[in-house]
Amino acid sequence: MYLGLGNNTGDYQKLTLTLQGYGVSTVVAKVSRIDWLRNAAGLVDPNYWRGTLQPRPVLDWYLNRVDEAVNEALKQSQGGPLSIIGHSAGGWLARVYMEEFTEANKNISLLLTLGSPLQPPPKGVSGVVDQTRGLLDYVEKNCRKAVYTPELRYVCIAGRYIYGSRLFGNSDPATSIPVSIEQSVPDASITSESGTLISTGATFRTRFVGQGYKQVCGQADVWGDGVVPEVSAHLEGALNISFDGVYHSPVGSDDESRPWYGSPAIVEQWVHHLLN
Repeated sequence: MYLGLGNNTGDYQKLTLTLQGYGVSTVVAKVSRIDWLRNAAGLVDPNYWRGTLQPRPVLDWYLNRVDEAVNEALKQSQGGPLSIIGHSAGGWLARVYMEEFTEANKNISLLLTLGSPLQPPPKGVSGVVDQTRGLLDYVEKNCRKAVYTPELRYVCIAGRYIYGSRLFGNSDPATSIPVSIEQSVPDASITSESGTLISTGATFRTRFVGQGYKQVCGQADVWGDGVVPEVSAHLEGALNISFDGVYHSPVGSDDESRPWYGSPAIVEQWVHHLLN
């Protein structure tokens, strides 16, 4: 399992136990919160300021940690097929790993991403600054395309927890953003089997969330999991799935009122991809 930005190994302990209940043995990369400060090394790279940063060597520390986890999983599976679960930034970092650590590819049969920002932000949109400083552009240009074949399956899962709002006005100017399912805006909160969808009109919260969405996909008034817009969490060529009422992170989640991708009721809806 590949961790999201700012998360540590312990954040996924409950998810690991849930998967064990299905007979799925899981190895989580060993990462602490303070480890993420290593990313500050990118500040001295001129490419950071140009917006053309590359994953290596800045993220070598992370890639080495997940490589250790993969090797441990290979020992447990006695060389059998492996599934990679990438949460948030761990999803696109898994694509980098699969590109750079080619020896492991022969054992990987599934990449399942949970709320991962997989698309680079659009260029030329006013007020949008690439938070990855070019990393997602690199991934899009240099990593293999998503597929869904018997040999290798990409399954990309997005959450529809809260609908963002523009900072001013009621909707963004027309922006061409491809979406896999209709993005409707209910007049009030809707409770689904997964949890609660939040869209009660423009509020401080939805405007704040919307500005975060805009930095990722170029548009504020879209559905997302509170951090990553739905449209950014899908990849062309993959099996793309959206779950209503699902929050982004294990931190700040609640299995009843604010379930995240790893809450038991949500895992039940995607775990079959690991079992097939």
